[in-house]
Amino acid sequence: MKPALKILIIRFSAMGDIIYTTPVIRCLKKQLPNCEIHFLTKPNFKYLLEHNPYITHLHLLKPELSKTIKELKAHNFHYIIDLHSSIRSALVKFCLGVKASTYQKQRFKKWLAIKFKINNVLPTPLVDRYLKTVEFLGVKNDHEPIDYFLPENNFNIKDFLPASFCSGYIAFVIGATHFTKRMPNSKVISILQKINLPVVLLGGKDVAKNGLEIAAICKNAISLCGDINLNQSVFLIKNASKVIGFDTGLTHISEAFDKPLVSIWGSTVPQLLGVQPYLVSQHYEAEVELPCRPCSKFGLAACPLGHFNCMYTIDEQPIINFLNQ
Repeated sequence: MKPALKILIIRFSAMGDIIYTTPVIRCLKKQLPNCEIHFLTKPNFKYLLEHNPYITHLHLLKPELSKTIKELKAHNFHYIIDLHSSIRSALVKFCLGVKASTYQKQRFKKWLAIKFKINNVLPTPLVDRYLKTVEFLGVKNDHEPIDYFLPENNFNIKDFLPASFCSGYIAFVIGATHFTKRMPNSKVISILQKINLPVVLLGGKDVAKNGLEIAAICKNAISLCGDINLNQSVFLIKNASKVIGFDTGLTHISEAFDKPLVSIWGSTVPQLLGVQPYLVSQHYEAEVELPCRPCSKFGLAACPLGHFNCMYTIDEQPIINFLNQ
């Protein structure tokens, strides 16, 4: 029997970017016979890929890069697909010494778009940008959604939500790493007060206080922010009637289940990074065109100009109409 073709994919972070690598993993595994897919990432992102059936071996970055490289060398890879394109991934490629294909980040074009608002970056989805790295192997886009595989746990809706939610609810992801990606509580409350279905607020411990404040005013909402883990949150998203969220990993994960989705954009611009909703049948992108947008690639701790108009001036009515239809 012919030896397996061994391919190493590298993507260290972040949650959303790793989620968009899943079509590359799937297409490689399905389209190349007798292929082993190995994936190298940071330990804190293990949970995103550990249940993915297309991955042969998940490698976790060690504190000392030399130890990681030593472990990888033992596998005798045929190809490296570098989807991170960093100094660290370049060192891995150099030390392994096999043929590599690297994702082109277009750093200069993105810098021009943010600094001088000269945007020459094509609005190509990140999935398609990643898939260009495996074209040399004859691998093509299968035009299927991103993947997220939950563990084989028997989660039960009733363990998380009151009975009144079990006939339908909206999942609202209010968390995001950076402040300028989050809609102010007052705007969230204003929207929720006009929503017909019950609402589950999701996010990490960093927005637990926000969730409690919103739920205290909106009687149709409960907050589980900081109270449940990621897979439990994903389970609730999978079973939601609709999803609304900001530019953050959990919102992007919802795309794996093709839920009607409202994505809300503040300081970041989806087309610049290619993270607009991917293969979602029904979605609405809520954003406003301002001369100061985008002010960053990944979000900031505060609005540089102090007004935060990219969130405060978003029209609420189209969001409400989409969620109530």
